[in-house]
Amino acid sequence: MAKGKKIFGVKTPNNRSFTKNSAGGRTSGKLTWDSNFAGRINRALGQAQEFVDSECIRRMGPETPRRTGVLVKSATLGTVIGSGEINQTTPYARRQYYEHKTKSYWFERMKNRDKDSILKGAGKYVKSH
Repeated sequence: MAKGKKIFGVKTPNNRSFTKNSAGGRTSGKLTWDSNFAGRINRALGQAQEFVDSECIRRMGPETPRRTGVLVKSATLGTVIGSGEINQTTPYARRQYYEHKTKSYWFERMKNRDKDSILKGAGKYVKSH
């Protein structure tokens, strides 16, 4: 069953100071993290997950067996966009997915064909933050 949106748990690391003594003298430094880093990256990862979910549903459509279109629509209705999980909620979805003569495993076929472009699109969300 559909669950809520995926929560990403990236945390901002602690600031670090270091000192290194050597024969040539002493070296010291400080590594300071942006305090907004975790919030920005978690938001970006959430947006990227929403993009991946919606693109997978959109690109699965032509591959999904279609008589009335209910199976295609059930992917949108049964999925919480951003959860990282696509659910097709019709009672016959599982059987169609595994046993359909010409269009079985439609998610796997879509993934094999389109994974590079979907990952590239998701990467744009993460890089922009």
